[in-house]
Amino acid sequence: MQHTWLLVLVIVLAVSFDFTNGFHDTANAMATSIATGALKPRVAVALSGVLNLVGAFLSVSVAATIASGIVDSARVTLPIIFAGLLGAIGWNVATWYFGLPSSSSHALVGGVIGATVVAAGFSAIKGSSILSKVIVPALLSPFIAALVAGLATFLAYRISQLNKPAQAERTKSTFRYGQLASASLVSLAHGTNDAQKTMGIVTLALIADHRLGKHAGPPFWVILMCGLAISAGTYLGGWRVIRTVGHRLFHIEAPQGFAAETASAAVLLISTHAGAPLSTTQVTTGGVIGAGLGKNASEVKWGTAGRMVTAWILTIPAAAVVAAAIGLVTKNGNVVGVVVMTVLAATVLAGVWLRSRTSPVNADNVNEDARPNPEPARAGAAV
Repeated sequence: MQHTWLLVLVIVLAVSFDFTNGFHDTANAMATSIATGALKPRVAVALSGVLNLVGAFLSVSVAATIASGIVDSARVTLPIIFAGLLGAIGWNVATWYFGLPSSSSHALVGGVIGATVVAAGFSAIKGSSILSKVIVPALLSPFIAALVAGLATFLAYRISQLNKPAQAERTKSTFRYGQLASASLVSLAHGTNDAQKTMGIVTLALIADHRLGKHAGPPFWVILMCGLAISAGTYLGGWRVIRTVGHRLFHIEAPQGFAAETASAAVLLISTHAGAPLSTTQVTTGGVIGAGLGKNASEVKWGTAGRMVTAWILTIPAAAVVAAAIGLVTKNGNVVGVVVMTVLAATVLAGVWLRSRTSPVNADNVNEDARPNPEPARAGAAV
């Protein structure tokens, strides 16, 4: 307990990461509802923020995986966690700037792995656990979500075609109301899965500083703090990523949005129960692509989808490399190194934010990429 200052800094960084996780991943739950007009943008992010907070209290299975299932917690130190968090935050902010829906979860896992390898060696990495809990689910979950969403979309349109033309708009309206439930479920699932990752990191820091036992779970104050942080980030909204998911893959209609959200929520909730730290970004984007395929594959913009997949592939190694570089400077708790890296990171991140203000995306213009003849009157059709 001789590094209280570093423990406090690590907790601040963990909360900062949780906040970026929230605004980066708002698109996962609400992009399709905003794009279809089922929810007004500000109402959508407010609803998602509240449900993220509620979801944070529903389970701690994923937190346990992050705290002890990725690396040997007995060999993890506060400088390792510091470097891992900075690597993850850097990747989150960079991909947010470019509007790419990358995985905050995998950025965190990559950051922790990279920093741990530099400080403690490869023997501290639990390779089999990473393979079973991270890599395999990462490869399978987007395809499962896409398959379920594609089938659901296909059935939804076939059922809709049985209706008379005069009932078409009523059918769309019904699906928009259905999106209230499906988007809410994704937000709840996001809270149960993603908020727990930061809980796991803070718990790991408390274990590393010998303030908790080796196999301890997250204390209540950690759960509350992480729930509030991801909720606040969600409320502010990652509008750049929302625009990409909602409009730049294809023009999403209400049946597709409902199918994508329902499929994603099902996959996320099952993975949370299993303690797998899934990427909600990959799951929900897979669901959206599946929904596009379920109606008409030619409508999907495969160039945009390809850039997303590239970001997914790069996330773990990129965050690991950045965290490893930081870890070399901050190894063994070098005070000067920690201060220098903190100031440098803050400067770079502030520069990215200022740069983003030259072409801002917000609740007022997030839907500008809609098709040439959008239907503004239906915005907020459900709420």
